[in-house]
Amino acid sequence: MRESWLERFAETPDVLKSARLQQTVVPVLDLEIGGSEFITMAGPCSVETEFQLMATANHVRRSGARILRGGAFKPRSSPYAFQGHGLEGLKMLARARQESGLAIVTEVMSEDDVPLVAEYADILQIGTRNMENYALLEAAARSGRPVLLKRGMVATIADLLRSAQLILDNGNPNVILCERGIRTFETATRNTFDIAAVALLKQISHLPVIADPSHAAGLRELVPTLARVAVAAGADGLLVEVHPNPEKAWSDGEQSLDFAGFDEMMADLGPWINLHDMSRAKKEHGQPKRKSADTLSMEAVG
Repeated sequence: MRESWLERFAETPDVLKSARLQQTVVPVLDLEIGGSEFITMAGPCSVETEFQLMATANHVRRSGARILRGGAFKPRSSPYAFQGHGLEGLKMLARARQESGLAIVTEVMSEDDVPLVAEYADILQIGTRNMENYALLEAAARSGRPVLLKRGMVATIADLLRSAQLILDNGNPNVILCERGIRTFETATRNTFDIAAVALLKQISHLPVIADPSHAAGLRELVPTLARVAVAAGADGLLVEVHPNPEKAWSDGEQSLDFAGFDEMMADLGPWINLHDMSRAKKEHGQPKRKSADTLSMEAVG
C-alpha cells in the first residue's frame, strides 16, 4: 500500500491493511463475507406483508442470493411516509429466514433498538443517515452482530473509515463497508455512484466492501449495469432491492427490480462473479486473514 495512504488515513490505523492482516472475513451463519465467494444480498426496501416477504425471499434464494435484506424500521425523508412495521417486521424477517435459509440484514435506527434488532437479525445495517451517529455505532458494536456500515450521503472515505474505526474500537471486528452513492451536483440519478471508492477501499482496507447499486442509481434500469461495474471493481458483494411488484411498493419502487429483472441481472453477472471468485480463491492462499472469535476459541481448545 502506498505510504501516502497510511499518512492520509492515519486516524484509522485498524481498518487499514497491514502485513499482518490483508483481508477480514466476516462470518454470517454458514457464509463468509470477504472470502472467496461473492455474496449477494437482496430483498425489498421495506417489509410490507408476509406474502411479499416470503415470495421475495424464496425467489432471490433460487436466483443466487445468500442474504435477505428488508427494512423493519424505515428512516424516511417524509414523516408521513411508511415508517416500517417495527417488531412485527422483525418477526416476519425471522420467519422468512426459517423458511428460506437466508441470513437476514436489516437496519437499526436507534441505540435503544439495538438489542431488539440484534435478537432477530444476523447483520445490523447502519444507514447512510446514521453513519456518524456514534452512540448508535457503539451500541451496534457491542451487540456482537456483524455491522454493515453504509457510507453517508455526503461523507468522505475518511469519514466512513473513522466510523468503522469506532466500531472496531468497541470490540467488534466484523464490519462490512458499503458504497451506496453520494450527493453531488448531478441530479439525473438519485445519487452519484462512487465506483472509485470501491476500488480504493479494496486497496487500503482489509474490511469487506459491498456496493448498493439500487440507492446509487435510484432507477431500476441502471441497477444491473452498476452491479456489473461493482463486481469488476473488486466488491465483495451487492445489496440490491427486489420486490414482487415494484410499481406498488410502499417505498423505493422506482429503484427496485422485479423478479424477472433480478433473474436477468444475476444471470448476466454469472461470468463476472465466477472470475471474481476464482481470483479471490487464488489470492487467499498464503495471505493472512482475521478469523472469527469462535474459530480462535475452538483452535485454542483443540
